[in-house]
Amino acid sequence: MFNALVITKPESGYRCEMSAIDEAQLPSAGDVTVRVAWSTINYKDGLAITGKSPVVRSFPMVPGIDFAGTVTHSDNPRWKTGDRVLLNGYGVGETHWGGLAQMARVKGEWLVALPESLSEREAMAIGTAGYTAMLCVQALQRHWADAGVEPGTGEVLVTGANGGVGSVAISLLAGLGHTVVASTGRLQETEYLKSLGAASVIDRNELSAPGKPLQKERWIGVVDSVGSHTLANACASVRYGGAVAACGLAQGMDLPASVAPFILRGVTLYGIDSVMAPMPRRVAAWDALAKTLDRQQLAAITREIGLNDAVGAASEILAGQVRGRLVVNVNA
Repeated sequence: MFNALVITKPESGYRCEMSAIDEAQLPSAGDVTVRVAWSTINYKDGLAITGKSPVVRSFPMVPGIDFAGTVTHSDNPRWKTGDRVLLNGYGVGETHWGGLAQMARVKGEWLVALPESLSEREAMAIGTAGYTAMLCVQALQRHWADAGVEPGTGEVLVTGANGGVGSVAISLLAGLGHTVVASTGRLQETEYLKSLGAASVIDRNELSAPGKPLQKERWIGVVDSVGSHTLANACASVRYGGAVAACGLAQGMDLPASVAPFILRGVTLYGIDSVMAPMPRRVAAWDALAKTLDRQQLAAITREIGLNDAVGAASEILAGQVRGRLVVNVNA
């Protein structure tokens, strides 16, 4: 038996609660069993746990789009007992039982070998949010390399700066030598954001309202986890030949924008998908995170909770009350 959060949808309504589960109940559609050490709470987990959005596609469901742990049984030739592994995405926690549990059974081709220099806890302190931030940064780096843009030659905007993606993106970009401007709705966190490497902080209200199709050129690049008017305004103020990496929808799924920045300034909009990203790109992102992410800053943006605390934390993250990353000790 092991403990897990389980989402059900009885006639009385949507529920998520702790349950004891027999290992024999784990999904048969998997060839690797993992003893989970750590998981995390992302924005999508918040939606799944609270039912605020139809993230979960079948019931009952164990939420949690991330986990890190050790293989206990494998019918997949890639993995053996004792291997340290991590998982992000692939519909886990949505259509396949996820990581907010002490055990998981998944397809071996979904797993990434945990880099030797990372602990399971550090991997989940990074989680899908940090992994997505690295995918965004790497997309911008490839774009800048093609355009001959050097670090420090212009400002890079990070929206949703206090969230998991934003916090890690600031640290990564500043570590690469870029001048980072953080956009947030919590200006009281200015010193925190500057401690991660932000050169300056702006109020999200500067970007969140409807704006002109073309605005004053400012950013050489943008990491956006907000969407809607914020993304539209970010695109409208990118410098000629710059780029935006979009990965989130905290403000909304709509994009009330004009084609003007793309056809008059040659701006590129990169859509960043972490859920089904090809394995070589996943491995490259995790290798880069293990080598470059400042561990002290990672510790500073991380708060640890137990599995029992995950339901309450889900509401907090949707309300924008969580700074940085939440890591879940599933055995606490």
